[in-house]
Amino acid sequence: MTEQGFKDRVALVTGGTRGIGAAIAEMLALAGVKVAAGYSKGTESAAKFKEKLEKEGATVSVHQGRVDSPGDCERVVHEVLEEFGRVDYLVNNAGITLDKTVRRMSYEDWQAVVNVNLSGAFNMTKAVLEHMIERGSGRIVNISSVIGETGNVGQANYAASKAGLFGLTKSLALEMAQRGITVNCVAPGFIATEMVQAVPKEALDKVIARIPQRRLGQPEEVARVVKFLLDDDSSYITGAVYDINGGLDM
Repeated sequence: MTEQGFKDRVALVTGGTRGIGAAIAEMLALAGVKVAAGYSKGTESAAKFKEKLEKEGATVSVHQGRVDSPGDCERVVHEVLEEFGRVDYLVNNAGITLDKTVRRMSYEDWQAVVNVNLSGAFNMTKAVLEHMIERGSGRIVNISSVIGETGNVGQANYAASKAGLFGLTKSLALEMAQRGITVNCVAPGFIATEMVQAVPKEALDKVIARIPQRRLGQPEEVARVVKFLLDDDSSYITGAVYDINGGLDM
């Protein structure tokens, strides 16, 4: 699909004002998509993100809410429908980490990560799904992680939540296959976001040494795959998982 094909489509991107989510939101907005970017905290930075894109001619709205709250998800979807009249694309990107080994991990640490990373995608999907079904079209992309495929010491909660997105993606793809709605998953590796670059240099160097390409990925590299999956011409792709990890896991 040409850039013209994206014009006036509407995308809701959770966690859409920072990191990978911001790269996805920006790439779609600059392609002509009307973007609604969700965020849970950081109102000032969200406003700056919106202002930055609007100066580039994009149409963007920002919406505060927690994806682990079904009520917040329903409210945000209502706000987007009120403002733009439709939702064509949903990108479930919001995620958190609370890293500890299982022996040290509290029940609260486990539940908090699962509630945001996995249940959050379910909550937001539930909030928008009937609208997509009524329109007979839609694209849903869930952002997982290479850690959901490999596991990682100190990240049992994160790995389990991200692995769960694979099952959610495939099941929903089957349910929606005859309704004009595709559901796919992207599993990034180590990407050069603020969170990853805040890791101490010695530890980060060890991570990079494990990656066959010997570098971190860029947020825009993930955004390009998401944009591809949202394209009208990608309508025969559903239930798929796209790895973007520099060869770290094959």
